[in-house]
Amino acid sequence: MSGNSDPLSPRAKLAVTAGKAAAAVSRAAGRGSGSVIGGRVALKLDPDLLARLATHLDVILVSATNGKTTTTRLIAEALRAAGPVVSNALGANMPAGITSALAGGSDAKFAVIEVDEKYLAGVARDTDPKCIALLNLSRDQLDRAAETRMMAEHWREGLAGSKAVVVANADDPLVVWAASSSPNVMWVAAGQMWKEDAWSCPSCGGVMQRPGDDWFCGECGFRRPTPTWALSGDHVLDPHGSAWPIHLQLPGRANKANAASSAAVAAVFGVPPQVALERMYQVQAVAGRYDVVQFMQRDLRLLLAKNPAGWLETFSLIDPPPTPVILSVNARGADGTDTSWLWDVDYTRLTGHPIFVLGDRKLDLAVRLEVANQQFQVCDSLDQAVQMAPPGRIEVIANYTAFQDLRRRVGN
Repeated sequence: MSGNSDPLSPRAKLAVTAGKAAAAVSRAAGRGSGSVIGGRVALKLDPDLLARLATHLDVILVSATNGKTTTTRLIAEALRAAGPVVSNALGANMPAGITSALAGGSDAKFAVIEVDEKYLAGVARDTDPKCIALLNLSRDQLDRAAETRMMAEHWREGLAGSKAVVVANADDPLVVWAASSSPNVMWVAAGQMWKEDAWSCPSCGGVMQRPGDDWFCGECGFRRPTPTWALSGDHVLDPHGSAWPIHLQLPGRANKANAASSAAVAAVFGVPPQVALERMYQVQAVAGRYDVVQFMQRDLRLLLAKNPAGWLETFSLIDPPPTPVILSVNARGADGTDTSWLWDVDYTRLTGHPIFVLGDRKLDLAVRLEVANQQFQVCDSLDQAVQMAPPGRIEVIANYTAFQDLRRRVGN
């Protein structure tokens, strides 16, 4: 497909120009990338702009509670083997940010788009995607997002009858329930470390049976589908049974799972697993996540974790005790203002680590750590925490806005 096969109308061109101007003003004022305000301005002038911008593109949507920014990046790298890619690489994943990203992709063949869970159905309706990747669903932003079963239902209704190839995680019952309304699903055995949101059957409400890696509902028969792609140790198994080694610079099992799903997506567009996985090796960090930075003569590894499932995955990849750990939690609009989720995180996994606590909600976190019998110190700033930390690389784990605060402080 040619990037110029569907020229924009004068109104759409005006909207794109105005949006780019608004974004430039926002950047000049030091208010971030400007993608969201630019997209809002553009959509105000042409409410159908997102659909118009998507018409000449092969669109791939990626949605999940955890891992969508990283998976979007991995898919984008893989698909560059087949043509130019436009993507919302910095995670502006609501319609305004997505519109802004697509406005910069007039010569692209593929659009790899991360989508906030709440907006998936609407964005899919506007962009007519060729492929949709669904990774996981778990509790997140409890004041803003629907309960997980309701979110799965929202996806299920929104994707019913979709022409897209849906690449879905066979190990997450909520994702399976959501994807099962689609006629063309490719199941990936990507695993599910956090199971606490998937003990009741999304189909009938019965108790889920979970022997080993399998799952099924004993009451209605809803069960795990047979996957055609799978993560197996350090390899991706393709539908032909071939095992392809995963070479990633990103740490942890969760990122291998992201790579497995990304390889399945790439295959939809004719990119072989070997080529896709080799290209993914180029990704060293994603929007600052996993970066190791120098600050006050110390190495700090920056890790983002926004909800119980994310914290559990992150705890599994940090260096062992006595590695010092800094935890930072905010509860601003972008984080969700409800911090009750802290009580769902198993902080006993940090036993033996010197812990330093920061952020707007450091006292909420301190109470939770106290109950978990952890040794910690509350600090007023990153500088103070780094000064107090014993020698060695420091693992820094923060939720969304706290992570952005820390990146600004370390100049990343």
